[in-house]
Amino acid sequence: MSYASASRGGSKTSGIRQITKAEERLVIIASSLGTIFEWYDFFIFATLAPFFAGLFFPPGNDTAALLSAFATYAVGFMVRPFGALVFGRVGDLIGRKYTFLVTIMVMGLATFGTGLMPTFSAIGWSAPIILVGLRLLQGFALGGEYGGAATYVAEHAQPNDRGYATSWIQTTGSLGLLLSLIVIYLCRESFTPAAFTSWGWRVPFLISLILLVVSLYIRLKLNESPVFLRIKEENRRSPAPLTESFFRYPNNKYVFLALFGTCSGEGVIWYTAQFYALFFLTITLHLDYKLAYLMIGLQLVLGTPTLVFFGWLSDRIGRLKLMIASCVLSALTFMPLFHALSSAVNPDLVAFQAATPITVAADNCNFHVFVGPWSHFTACDKVKDLLTKSGLSFKSIAGEAGKEVVTTIGATVVEGADTAKISAALKAAGYSAKADPAKINWPLAVLWLWIMLAYVGMIYGPIAAYLVELFPAKIRYSSMSFPYHIGNGWFGGILPLLATAMVAWSGDIYYGLWFPIIVAAVNAVVAALFLHETKGVDIHS
Repeated sequence: MSYASASRGGSKTSGIRQITKAEERLVIIASSLGTIFEWYDFFIFATLAPFFAGLFFPPGNDTAALLSAFATYAVGFMVRPFGALVFGRVGDLIGRKYTFLVTIMVMGLATFGTGLMPTFSAIGWSAPIILVGLRLLQGFALGGEYGGAATYVAEHAQPNDRGYATSWIQTTGSLGLLLSLIVIYLCRESFTPAAFTSWGWRVPFLISLILLVVSLYIRLKLNESPVFLRIKEENRRSPAPLTESFFRYPNNKYVFLALFGTCSGEGVIWYTAQFYALFFLTITLHLDYKLAYLMIGLQLVLGTPTLVFFGWLSDRIGRLKLMIASCVLSALTFMPLFHALSSAVNPDLVAFQAATPITVAADNCNFHVFVGPWSHFTACDKVKDLLTKSGLSFKSIAGEAGKEVVTTIGATVVEGADTAKISAALKAAGYSAKADPAKINWPLAVLWLWIMLAYVGMIYGPIAAYLVELFPAKIRYSSMSFPYHIGNGWFGGILPLLATAMVAWSGDIYYGLWFPIIVAAVNAVVAALFLHETKGVDIHS
């Protein structure tokens, strides 16, 4: 079976190479595998971000070091739109295939370089500086990867199955995360804790060199997109794709609407459901990393098929209504879902918080995001650091005259930044530092996580086809990549950093969820009022 690579009749379809179903399957498999490996490269850093806090940043304040690790993790996302601009322009001028060959090489080499990095104890402040540089390269490369892969697959797909075909590209983020969790888990199980901290953490990064070779081999076997070849033959390529995308109406309008009506909502929903949920389990609920990896692994195995399902469904009922529904449901239910997740995973912590109110009275608290030689930690900062990393909510109140900080835990009052006394008071009040595995309600915990990933499937499954269909072929790579990577990279990528900072500032372990809730709600309104359905449009012009 085969079909024409363009859908308009007459002379437009004459001489166009026919795409067989076998070739379409090869395109989907090859593009998806390469993108899985690239997401793996990007996410092993994110998965190990809490671990890196003690390797690449100075000791002294665990929460501040964690925020710095998250900030380094976030810079890779911040640079993604710039990679989208550069590689998007190249992809629209030179071709889809060769552009994402370059992106995967840059990503693989930057990840391999991370595995060779000396730590803070070896080279001081040079360590985080070099680490940030490598992370920037990763983000820059990923900025060009997604748009190329999604465009490439969509331009090979049958018109009535475009949502289904591109949904396989959408699964690569979740599968890349799952692969990173499996590799890191195997490494942590294979090495002693001391060996993993010393050198074993490097293995997941060094493995990326093997994945790079496999990815290049697979992608070199692919042909260029027939749609791109067609517009090249007809001399319809844009001489200035960035100018046409961002400075000419109506393309610039749709770039803006795509960002605030689909992409930023998708970004915060994806990262809340998967990465923030993982960090919430391990950092806030103090679930053992093995159990947390298993829990998120089950979520990914059970939930990733929803991306393909909703991609398929979007070919039948439309894409926009599914994406709006995802944003509405996320905005309405993220808060109760995370409360329910806490009760299912660490009921002792929930019971302790309900029975033991905590207040911190001080006027000299600072807000730390990036830790450096300039950082100064007050007594209040030290107390809030202890409570935040203990996964405890607290109320900040005005300081008492003549006292640096006063912490009240139930009926116990502790003056000053005596963390030993505060820890003792917490223990005496019944606080447990670890989630009890015997008390975990596994069916409910996995159910709540699965629901979150189903929300991801509703918006992420159809979004690649939607963005491809929203823009003309000659500027498609540039136009769709930029809003996607601002939405996914800036709004989604900064979520763990911003949400953690919001929690530390507010003293409420759920306060960080207001960021994805507000962004999702805005996207639902913008999409409903200003965007239109694209299912069935001709993508060859």
